[in-house]
Amino acid sequence: MIASMTAATTETPIAHTDPVNAQILAVSEDRIQGFVRDPFGEIARQSGVDVEIVMERIRAMLRGGTIRRVRQTLMATNLAEGALVAWQFPAAGNKLDEAFDFMFQQDPFSGHVVIRSTDAATPGSSYRLWTTVKVPQGYSIEKHCALLAKLTGAEHFRVMPAHRIFALGVGHVRRKGMEPGSKSEELAEVKDTAKVVLSDLEWQVLTALKRELEPEEVTRDLWERRADEAHLLEDVFCAVAENLSQRGVIGRFSTFLEHVKTLKTGDRVTRFNALFHWAVPPGRELEAGREIGRFHILTHCYWREGGDEFRNVNIMAVAHGTEKDLVLAHKRAIDEHLAAIGIPVTYTNVFWGGRSEIKPSEISPIAYREWCESRGVDPATMR
Repeated sequence: MIASMTAATTETPIAHTDPVNAQILAVSEDRIQGFVRDPFGEIARQSGVDVEIVMERIRAMLRGGTIRRVRQTLMATNLAEGALVAWQFPAAGNKLDEAFDFMFQQDPFSGHVVIRSTDAATPGSSYRLWTTVKVPQGYSIEKHCALLAKLTGAEHFRVMPAHRIFALGVGHVRRKGMEPGSKSEELAEVKDTAKVVLSDLEWQVLTALKRELEPEEVTRDLWERRADEAHLLEDVFCAVAENLSQRGVIGRFSTFLEHVKTLKTGDRVTRFNALFHWAVPPGRELEAGREIGRFHILTHCYWREGGDEFRNVNIMAVAHGTEKDLVLAHKRAIDEHLAAIGIPVTYTNVFWGGRSEIKPSEISPIAYREWCESRGVDPATMR
């Protein structure tokens, strides 16, 4: 009995609300930008927590499911053809849930898979399934989605590539308790989505770089191990990664919280996931996006064209929260700011997230060819 009590008291905390874990996560979720040779050392430096404790806690949270993945992200919008895609399925039957399962389990090129709804019947509310889709350079995202529509029985789909990015950074812990209206003093930085062509060596490094970490890989010699995996010297591996980071190809080193499902601790990181839509006058998308992207609550903000299906909305953003009214208060603060600075909004809406799964999208041309062939499709016809 005494031994078991001792074990229980010395068990490493895995709750995201634990003060030390929260201190670490406030940095590790989205503050380590680009490629860093010692990411856990940098998390320790910024958080003020000893590096050995940082690694111990991240390992424990990863094993316990509080953190769903740890990885070096890429700016995939610059490496592959990507888009947010809205899907419409027959209301009768079980097509919607079956398509959700297919996109998540059988299409490696679909990333976020979310069933969304609106508070009232509005333009586009019949498009219930929303996914992010990426295909390697040289292949057609429209053709890929047409194939997915055929395989899942979708009636219609709308492909909405990002023209510009204004916000991208999922820091749930540091956003907890944020007041509506909190925003930066400066306009949001505009990120381009122009494609970058990589050499074989660069792909060799990226392939090893982007793979998710296992708990035992949460160590300070992380990149030495990945260089070995890529059959390269560590200095060469890191030099290539640093060059790619300077070219805007590398995203951030991040610990991704399980923010959709109930954790083993019984907690939920967030309860409401809102996709905001705004239609602003053509020609003012950059201005509006830079203003909306200033708001700290937003984890994503993009210029995307919704077309007639969505009343020609052109700015989309995502926010999360534990209370619906508070999420809507953040939305109102943004709406009021746009009105105050004279940017007209001709239409706006909120799509709420329900069932949701998230995985990194595959962007390898080799993997794409193999997947097409496994479906009896000639990869050459998908260009």
